[in-house]
This record gives sequence, structure tokens and C-alpha cells, in this order.
Amino acid sequence: MKRSAEQLAEDVQAIWQAGVDAVKSDDLVYDAVEVVEDTLFVGESQFNLAAIKRIFVIGAGKAGAGMAIGLQKALGDQVLNAKHVQGIVSVPADCVQELSHIQLKAGRPAGQNSPTVEGVEISRQILRMCEAMTVHDLCICLISGGGSALLPSPIDGIGLSEKQEITNFLSGNGANIEQLNTVRKQLSRIKGHGLAMSCRAGNLVSLIISDVLGDPLDIIASGPTVPNTTTAADALDVLKKFGVPHIAKFANVVRVLEEKAKRHPRNDSRTTCSVANWIIGNNAVAVDAAGMEAEKRGYSHVMHCATNMEGEAEQVGQHMMRMAIKMQNEPGPDCLITGGEPVVKLVDPSQRGDGGRNQQLVLAAIVEAMQQQGDGALAGIAILSGGTDGEDGPTDAAGAWMDAEAISAMKSSGLEPREFLERNDAYHFFAPLGRLVKTGPTHTNVCDVRVVVVDRVQPQPAK
Repeated sequence: MKRSAEQLAEDVQAIWQAGVDAVKSDDLVYDAVEVVEDTLFVGESQFNLAAIKRIFVIGAGKAGAGMAIGLQKALGDQVLNAKHVQGIVSVPADCVQELSHIQLKAGRPAGQNSPTVEGVEISRQILRMCEAMTVHDLCICLISGGGSALLPSPIDGIGLSEKQEITNFLSGNGANIEQLNTVRKQLSRIKGHGLAMSCRAGNLVSLIISDVLGDPLDIIASGPTVPNTTTAADALDVLKKFGVPHIAKFANVVRVLEEKAKRHPRNDSRTTCSVANWIIGNNAVAVDAAGMEAEKRGYSHVMHCATNMEGEAEQVGQHMMRMAIKMQNEPGPDCLITGGEPVVKLVDPSQRGDGGRNQQLVLAAIVEAMQQQGDGALAGIAILSGGTDGEDGPTDAAGAWMDAEAISAMKSSGLEPREFLERNDAYHFFAPLGRLVKTGPTHTNVCDVRVVVVDRVQPQPAK
């Protein structure tokens, strides 16, 4: 099937959007919660409503607002009022809205995935609520990606600024989410099962939208309701890997963790309530839905969801472009859909621009295409990479996309992609080309979805 440049551009965006739409948090929760006469189903758990005095709702994450909306809709007015439903969910500032029973509170500004003093106060309120529950209450916890930064509660001896600095240092030096959360959990009262241990309800059930590859429950949002599998010694090992013990400003963090490792060589995961955790959405759901949309549009597609660390965004982008060029010239699939979450190694702040891993990935793909195809770079190819949460790094974009038309505009504007790539400044490369993906808050978060579509090279007739 011959496809025009306009068709490729339309298709690559529609296929990606279908993936995001499939993991809308309000729909995921609404489908996971049901009231049938006197029985409440939450995930795969079920409860006798007659035995429940009150229902509390707590949680945090980029999908928190949508999850809370879906939960209220699923419970319905009768249960909301009869069971005195109330709660607090920490969300990004641009996700705050007024709901009838659940309070959405701004735990951080939009586009800033770092803990704040406002988040610390919200965490205190949630902990107090958990401690005030009784055995006759049910606690429903709504967890999604970004929850780690939205529920900051530093342990004694650690200040919020110290926690921010060590997190930013590790992230900026290429630490993956597992390494980051290993450290975060050991510096927090809430993460690493801390929230579950503070809960005095009879039952605690968590509905979880996973933003971590492979869906490890103890890693998503740093596992606030999941037994901690790491220790303070593990956190120290991460710090050593990145040379932290040799950096003077982190001396107190190292000291506190060393003392904790001596006092608690193993974790105490005992709780007073019964705990259940259910995954209701993940990257595979989004990738599958994108694949279905590709089929509707006449593509033969291949899909892949990463289940563990992917490496650097530049490498992923280069690989995807090589695959795209191969698809153009060989029989078989003409659409590639992948899911994952690569890392970006940041340059020195004095040289660093603006961008995120998805923008960096597409920019690296452009450089690869120019090396492979020269003046014909991206002819018959469109590529898009975007975060399903609508955020890509500290920017207002979810990601970026590129096609041959934008390559022509790039050349006319004198933009040199490699220069922008080397200084982590992808945002200012794509902005003048009109190739940033801007969705606003999507109220979900299941890592990234990447799509490549191609117009296959037509064989030349024999002379």
C-alpha cells in the first residue's frame, strides 16, 4: 500500500494516541471497581459492605486525579454517602480539581518531578488519616507513576533538600528507576511499605497503574503498600556505584544510611491490616491498543514491550531508525511499536538545554537517519516517541515526532540536530519545527510508547 507523507504523519500520531487512550486512569479504575448488591469488588478483592463502617481513599501519582474520578463514579452516590467516603490523593498541580468526596491536593508543580514542602505536608495528612482508621474501615489506595515524588516524608535526620539533591544527582548521572527507588525507600517513612505499616484499617487494597517495566510492585511509586525487598545496605551500594561517599555535601545522607544499616540489617514488614495490591494498567496495555489501531489503518506491525532496563534514549532511537530503514526495504512489517523507558545522561548544567528522554530519542533517530540516508533522510518514514503521562522531562511536551517534511524545514532553518542532541536541548530543536507532542496532563502514566510507520520502497521496474 502506497502511503503519502501526510498519511504517515496522521497515522503515527493516531496510533500513539490510541495507546494513551487505552490506559485512561478513570476508565481503568471504573472497570476494576464494582458494587453488586452488598458486595464491593476492588480489583480481585471483594468486601461485604455491611461489615464496612467507613471507606478511606489515599494515594499519589500522575494518574491520581483520573483514578479518583473513576473510583467515585464506580462507587456511586449510595456507597459514597453511606460509607462516609473521604480521602486525600497527592497529584501534580495541573491535575487538581474539586471532587465530591476525595480531595485532590497539589504535591508538586506541573512538570517538576521532585519532592516539595507541600508534598511533605500532604504526606503528613495522609499518615495521620491512616493512623486514625479502625479495623472496621476499608482503605483504598490509588497508586500510579510519579507517586514517589508526590509522597515525600523524609526519615529523621534527613532534610527534604538533602533528599532532593541526592535524587537529582543520581538521576542526572544515569541511575535507573530501580536504583533511584532503592535509595528513596530507605530515606522515607512512606515508601517501601511504610504507608501500609501506618494503616490501621481492617483492609488496605491498592489499585496500581504501573509505570515500571515488568510491573515490580515494590518499585512502582517506591512501593508504599508493598513489602520492602531492599535494605539500607542496598541503598549504600547504589550510592557507592555513583561515587556519592566521596562527595562532601552528601556526607550526612551516607552517615544516616550507615547508621540505619547497623540498626536494621533486615526489614520489618509487619502490618496490622490485610493488604492486597492489584495492577490495573501497564505499558503492555497501551502498546497492544496502539497495535490494534495500526491494524485498523492497514499496517502489518511488530510490537515489543521492554521488561527491564533499556539503556540510553539515544541508543533506542538509533536502533528504531535502523529498524525503520530495514522495514522500508524488506518485505514484512511496515509499523514498529515499542514501549519502555530509557534514561538520558545529562551534560553539565552550564551547557544543558531543555528536553526529555522522548525528545532525545527522536533527535538521536534523526541523526541516525541522516547518517544512513543522507539527503533523503526520513523519506517515507514518520517516528514519534512520547510519555503516556503527557510529561517529558521538565518541559510542557509529552515527546516529539519527525518526518521528511520537518527535515526540509530543519535544513531551511539551519538547525543542526547533533548539536542539540549533545547539549540535551531537543525541545528547542523541535519547537520551531512544530514537532513537539503536547497533550497536557493525560491523567495516566505507563512509561513511553514509540511508533514508527513507513512507506515501503517500491521496486523499480526492470528495463
